[in-house]
Amino acid sequence: MHNFTRSISRSLSAMLLVLAMAVEAGAASDNFTQYVNPMIGAGGHGHVFVGANVPFGLVQLGPTEFSKGWDWCSGYHYSDDHLIGFSHTHLSGTGCTDLCDVTLMPMLAPDTALRSVRFSHADETVKPGYYSVQLRNPNVKVELSASERTGIHRYTFAPGTSEAYLLIDTRNGIGGYETVHDCDFLPILGKGETKTRHLQGFRYMSGFGDNRYMFFDMELSQPVTVVSQPQKGIAIVKLDDPSQPLVVKVGLSGVSCDNARDNARAEMPGWDLDEVAAQADAKWNMELGRVKATSSVPTVMRIFYTAMYHSMVAPSIFSDVNGDYRGADACVHHAATANYGTFSLWDTYRAQHPLMTLIHTDKLNDIAHTFVNIFREQGKLPIWHLLGCETNCMVGSSAVPVLGDLVLKGFVDDKEAAYEAMKQSMLYKDRLLPLLKQYGYIPYDKADESETVAKALEYCIDDDAVARVARKLGKTDDYNYFFKRSRSYAKYFDRSTGFMRAIGTDGKFRTPFDAFAIPEGDKDYTEGNAWQYIWLVPHDVHGLVSLFPSEKAFTAKLDSLFVVKGDVKSEIPDVTGLIGQYAHGNEPSHHIIYLYNYVGQPYKAAPLLRKVMREMYKDDINDGLCGNEDVGQMSAWYILSAMGLYQVEPAGGKYVFGSPVLDSATLTVKDGRQFTITALNNSTRNIYIQSVKLNGKKYDKSYITFGDIARGGTLEFVMGPKPSKFGTSKNSRP
Repeated sequence: MHNFTRSISRSLSAMLLVLAMAVEAGAASDNFTQYVNPMIGAGGHGHVFVGANVPFGLVQLGPTEFSKGWDWCSGYHYSDDHLIGFSHTHLSGTGCTDLCDVTLMPMLAPDTALRSVRFSHADETVKPGYYSVQLRNPNVKVELSASERTGIHRYTFAPGTSEAYLLIDTRNGIGGYETVHDCDFLPILGKGETKTRHLQGFRYMSGFGDNRYMFFDMELSQPVTVVSQPQKGIAIVKLDDPSQPLVVKVGLSGVSCDNARDNARAEMPGWDLDEVAAQADAKWNMELGRVKATSSVPTVMRIFYTAMYHSMVAPSIFSDVNGDYRGADACVHHAATANYGTFSLWDTYRAQHPLMTLIHTDKLNDIAHTFVNIFREQGKLPIWHLLGCETNCMVGSSAVPVLGDLVLKGFVDDKEAAYEAMKQSMLYKDRLLPLLKQYGYIPYDKADESETVAKALEYCIDDDAVARVARKLGKTDDYNYFFKRSRSYAKYFDRSTGFMRAIGTDGKFRTPFDAFAIPEGDKDYTEGNAWQYIWLVPHDVHGLVSLFPSEKAFTAKLDSLFVVKGDVKSEIPDVTGLIGQYAHGNEPSHHIIYLYNYVGQPYKAAPLLRKVMREMYKDDINDGLCGNEDVGQMSAWYILSAMGLYQVEPAGGKYVFGSPVLDSATLTVKDGRQFTITALNNSTRNIYIQSVKLNGKKYDKSYITFGDIARGGTLEFVMGPKPSKFGTSKNSRP
């Protein structure tokens, strides 16, 4: 009986061990943050944010350096080894500088001359939701984590430290690139008290975004005394007990200090930074897990999930827990849906937003409402919107195709309001739109702005989105008007040279003409030259093809793009990642390789796509990205392409097949359904699609519709080492 009991006990223990191992394995399989290296792109021209945040959070809490130029746009560049503090907001991958609100810095003496502190990257730890650095002088360990609207700091001074201080700076952002209209802070003191554990304040400033407000509420784990106020908005406080770690919680709001307090107390009631970091890690794992990817190559997994991480730094939540937000009219509004900010739309309409329609479907109606609210507040849809401020940066009106895409894919509850915002934005009386309405194109000799070719081509894309939604809503007259305008790109095409060129009121092309040149001020194109702008007709690729003498001539021109030699004659740092004159480091090139599918030659796209994914995305700090991240676009291109998909047509478009580098990817798509993509026989040698099955049935098209993906199911690629006939017939083309 005793042996029987012992046997049962051993069997039960074994079963429990197997169960525990299974649970552990399951947890490990959902540990996607293990693949993320936030330092990819922190050097070179990547401009990525480095620090602690949660997906789509307002707070991006991290180290801040003095800006030394373009590569410091995020507030941090890996080549630098001096910090000026730890700020609560940063931009990620932009080409413009702003933010770095509310900066804290531990000190051993109340002297602002000691503010710049040297550090070593060997002493840094950075992972999703957590950042730390061991400073040497002062000898203090800095740890940071965050929730959506609240940052938490922990400063642990070296044993034996007799005095310790904390600099609080609400005046300075990143390197003096902004104009501060007003700033201040207020210690919350009891009657007769000189020490406090509670401060509030604000910044009101202009920079990349004008007239921007940020309010904060700060609570500290121990009392402090204000000992110095060298400037308005700057203070140095002395810690009551430097032998104990100082924990600081900072809530942010665009509305008020009281809302900032409520945000912090709702999101972060406790003082345990480790617990906050664990919660942040869980949030990242949940969002990263919207694509469950597999690859036999560890480097691919790290690049892919780091790209996923970077694609979710923005848009940033910009409404408070009570629904209040500061709008584009500088007034306080209340919304039943979440309000967002930080939209780098000229970049992100191309891949990041189409990616969101696949995997972040729970946020899309809120984004649509945000766009419509911005339209009501400023009279047009956002151009490049930064936390309640319109920067008007870049060309076109790229919120229009994003909003149109959401309407066409069924993510917008008030379609009429969305359509009205789209329509009126394309009839707005600025940004050269009146000339487009008057002439049917934008003549360079009448425009008081440069870059007329780029602006006109982007407007054609935007007009096409309006036309598609007008057709869906049965607005025939509007459809006809905007459809005609969307095809005006043909006016810029010079058949004698095969390039898009600036045209004047006399109907003649501007001379002299150099297809390689990018003159100062960009002249006719935006961050590019004529070689890169032939192809900016993603909404009507077959129409573009028809402008050439033949399909063969179009294909020959496309072939030449990747091999032609020529000096781009530009100091513009965006024109990077060159293959011939294809510039992957800048967004107008991002759809070009996929144009081969439209002429039945996807086999030409495969080696080029693999080259870009292999050489321009690396598990590397300095060379991880070939161009700046642009708030998620550069990474979103990789995410889609690694799965073998890319949406070329911006509004309601099809996802065109490429050359997947992942072995499999399971996406959580609309209404929680699962869509699994597998690539059989996939390898660095087997880069060509041989055949495809959709839900177990033979599939001969070289693209897939959003509807097919959103319904869930399986897409199976069979890969091989040589080009096949797949996708070459006219019926298979997108």
